[in-house]
Amino acid sequence: MNTSQSSASQNITILGATGSIGVSTLDVVQRHSDAFNVFALTANTNVELLFSQCERHKPQFAVMRDEAQAERLIGKLKSAGSATNVLSGSEGLDWVAGHEETDVVMAAIVGAAGLQSSLRAAETGKRLLLANKESLVMSGALFMRKVQENNAVLLPIDSEHNAIFQSLANGAPGYAGGVAKIYLTASGGPLRETPLADLHGVTVEQACAHPNWDMGRKISVDSATMMNKGLELIEAHWLFDVPVQQIEIVIHPQQIIHSMVAYHDGSVVSQMGNPDMRTPIAHGLAWPSRIDSGVTDLDLMTMGRLDFEPADRHRFPCIALAEEAANGADSLSIALNASNEIAVEGFLNELIRFTDIPIIVEKVLAQVDAQAVGDVDEILAVDDIARIYAREILRQRQI
Repeated sequence: MNTSQSSASQNITILGATGSIGVSTLDVVQRHSDAFNVFALTANTNVELLFSQCERHKPQFAVMRDEAQAERLIGKLKSAGSATNVLSGSEGLDWVAGHEETDVVMAAIVGAAGLQSSLRAAETGKRLLLANKESLVMSGALFMRKVQENNAVLLPIDSEHNAIFQSLANGAPGYAGGVAKIYLTASGGPLRETPLADLHGVTVEQACAHPNWDMGRKISVDSATMMNKGLELIEAHWLFDVPVQQIEIVIHPQQIIHSMVAYHDGSVVSQMGNPDMRTPIAHGLAWPSRIDSGVTDLDLMTMGRLDFEPADRHRFPCIALAEEAANGADSLSIALNASNEIAVEGFLNELIRFTDIPIIVEKVLAQVDAQAVGDVDEILAVDDIARIYAREILRQRQI
């Protein structure tokens, strides 16, 4: 992982500006407007919020992934007398991510849709703040090679990986640094104490009611199934060059300790803080310095107890599926992510039950050929076939 220092005054492009990470990033950036200039903002379909963000932050470019919505945004910005230029589609995302005037890229597009623009940022040597775990899940070896070859600065923004980064002496390769184990913490989500017999009838509202974090619906469901931890395990493996077997998922309901690193000498180093994504965002923006994030200070005297428990594979079968994929061929991690996206979408649309999500993923993993992948075209081909398999299984299981 390249972690060279960047300049103080920087142009930032936010991929996924209307999501929770994008909104939090703009909050931190606005607190330090002398150090950061918003160069480009992108969104999928949320025209109203992106328009509001353009009015407030006045980026040079705005990108709508959906081309029809881009036309709407053009009309609204023109009526408002805005000078922001509007682009569309994946080409527009890649263009702003790799633009020569972009210094920092916040990669916060959810899911496989964020892969190519994140790769483009790596290929053009940007300071890349990675909040899109799926990029590494799908293209781990390729992604890390692009970072190294192009002297990009890769800084993890997921709260757990940012905590590991800080606990590994700012990301020094863990396996060579005397690391015995990485503890990847998890809240356990909203269903941690739900009786197993009741999981079959869990509603969308129940699955999305995360106890600690304000997240989008897809990520909230991933937290409820614990697939997010499975994806994060794969991400940590690639980010820190640590064998999968040395990464342990631990339930920590309070989410005060965001992850820990145990060393061979008996030391355990952790990063603590209130559960607010502005902390890792501010860390990534300012690294190796520190800036105010706007997050309330952690009160050690009132935070109470810190509990830890093992992650139950019977309650959370998605963890075991992710471990299987992580220990297998490249194509399995790609299929894991793709089939999960289709299954979660089906659940959110109330086409299947909550407990069908891991069943669909498991069936797709059994169907996909286990093979190595060497480039983006091969990655996308596996992603496509896994989605086809998943949609067919979903159709068969529809309520």
